[in-house]
Amino acid sequence: MKFFTTEGPVNCQKHYCLPPLERFDLNEVLNLIAKEKYFLLHAPRQTGKTTSLLTLMEYLNQEGAYRALYANIEGAQAARENVDEGIVAVVQTIAIQASRVLKDEHCESMAQRIISEKSALVALEQFLSLWCQASDLPTVLILDEVDALVGDTLISLLRQLRAGYPNRPKLFPQTVILCGVRDIQDYRIHSDKEKAVITGGSAFNIKSESLRMGDFTEKEVKTLLNAHTIETGQVFEPEAADRVWQLTNGQPWLVNALAYEACFKMKEGRNRAIPITADMILNAKEHLILNRVTHLDQLADKLMEPRVRRIIEPMLAGQTIGEDVSDDDRQYLVDLGLVRRDSGGLTISNPIYREVIPRTLAGAPQDTLPQITPTWLKPDGSLDTDCLLESFLAFWRQHGEPMLRSTAYHEIAPHLVLMAFMHRVVNGGGVIDREYAIGSGRMDLCIRYGSVKLAIELKVWRDRKPDPLSEGLKQIEGYLQGLSLDSGWLVIFDRRSGQPDIEERTYTESAKTKAGLAITVIRA
Repeated sequence: MKFFTTEGPVNCQKHYCLPPLERFDLNEVLNLIAKEKYFLLHAPRQTGKTTSLLTLMEYLNQEGAYRALYANIEGAQAARENVDEGIVAVVQTIAIQASRVLKDEHCESMAQRIISEKSALVALEQFLSLWCQASDLPTVLILDEVDALVGDTLISLLRQLRAGYPNRPKLFPQTVILCGVRDIQDYRIHSDKEKAVITGGSAFNIKSESLRMGDFTEKEVKTLLNAHTIETGQVFEPEAADRVWQLTNGQPWLVNALAYEACFKMKEGRNRAIPITADMILNAKEHLILNRVTHLDQLADKLMEPRVRRIIEPMLAGQTIGEDVSDDDRQYLVDLGLVRRDSGGLTISNPIYREVIPRTLAGAPQDTLPQITPTWLKPDGSLDTDCLLESFLAFWRQHGEPMLRSTAYHEIAPHLVLMAFMHRVVNGGGVIDREYAIGSGRMDLCIRYGSVKLAIELKVWRDRKPDPLSEGLKQIEGYLQGLSLDSGWLVIFDRRSGQPDIEERTYTESAKTKAGLAITVIRA
C-alpha cells in the first residue's frame, strides 16, 4: 500500500508523489544542457529536490544522448577546511556512484590512482577530465549538497570545475548542475580560524543560471491528497484539503507530514470509511509541533543564527528590518524557505512556520517558568479571563524582570515571556493563534480555550517614541472585529530607559475604542 512519506527521496512506486520532472521546467533544463551550460538548481530542504534530480538522471540516461550521474557530496563536509580530505571524499563519491549507477568498472581504480599521484588542488579536475575522455557520450554531472561543504574545500571544488570548463564537452563534463539549499551568491564561506569571508560566488562565475524549485501549488496539493483517495477510497473533505493548503502554503514536507499524520497515525484516520476532516488536519498540525518533528526542529535551530535573528526578531516585533541587514541575508532566509516574498515584502513562509517560530523562541522562558497554580479556571473547567488577568499581573510583577533575560531575542523578550505564560495556561486545553508582520508595530494573540476567545495585542513603548496607546486601540479594534469579539487586552511593554522596576510600573486601566469596544490596557 502506498503512503505519504517525509523521508526522501520519494519512491513513486511506494509513495504518493507528483511527477518529479514536473517540479521544475524540464525544457529549460534540457536547453541549458544542450547549450553546454553549467548552472544551479536550489531549493529549501525537504522539498523534493533529490527525488527530482535522481529522476532527471534516469531520464537523461534513458534518452541515450548523454551519460548522466547524480552524486551527493555532503559527506565531504566532515573535512571542513581540510582540502586534501574534502576533495578526496568528493572524487571517491563520484567514482563510487559511477561504478554503481553507470557500471563503470574502471572508475574507482582511476580515481584512486589520481588521488595518490596528484595534489588535491587538481585531483578533481584531472579525474573528471580522464573520466569524461573515456566516454563516447557527453557527460552531465549533478552534484547535490554542494553548499554543505566548508571553506577552502568548497572553494577548491568550484575553482577546479571552473578550470576544466573550457575543455568541455569531450575532456570535461558538458554540463555540471550544482544543487543545494542556497543560491551561488550565498556560497560565502567563513574561515574557521579567521572568522572572515574568504570568497563569494565569483569562484564559480561560469554559472549561467540559478533555477529555484518551488513549493507545491494549491492544485498540486489537492492532486497529491487525491492520490490517497484513489488508492484507498478514503476522501479528504473539501475543507480538510483547503486546510492543508492554508497551513502549509504548499511546503512539500509539511503537506506530506500532515496527510500522513491524519491518514496513517491518528486512530480515526486509519479507518478508511471515515473521511479526513479539517479538525483532523488541525489536530495533526498540533501533534507535529508538540513533538518537535525533525523538519521543524531543524527550522528552530536556524533561529539561533545571527543573520536569521536580524530579520526574524523585527518581524516578530512588528518593526521594519534594519538597514544593517544585507540583501544576501534576506535572500538567505528566502533560500532556506523560512520566509517568502509577496507584494507586501517579506513574510513567514506558511502558517505552521509562523506558529513554530514564536513558540520555539518562547521555549526557554517556558522552561524556566515557576510553578503557577491555575487560578484562571472556573469550577466547570472553563477559562475565567478576569482571574487570568490577575494571575498574569501577579506573575509579571514577581518574575517578569529575571525572565526577560532567558531569551536570546532581547527585543521581543516581553512578548516571549508573556507567550510562555499563556502556553502554560492553554496547555492541553486550548491553542494560541498569532499574527505579526514587518512594520505593523504589534503582535496579536488569540487565546482559544473551549468556547472562550481572548484577543491580546502586544505593543512596545520605546525611547523617543510617543505612547502607543492611541495606535494600539485603533489596531486592536480591527483585530477584535475580525474575530467578532467586543473586548480584549492591549498590553504595552514599557521598554524606555530609566523606568521604575516592573513591579512598580505594572498596572491596568480601562479604555474604549472608537467603535465602543471595551479594552483592558495593561501597562507592563
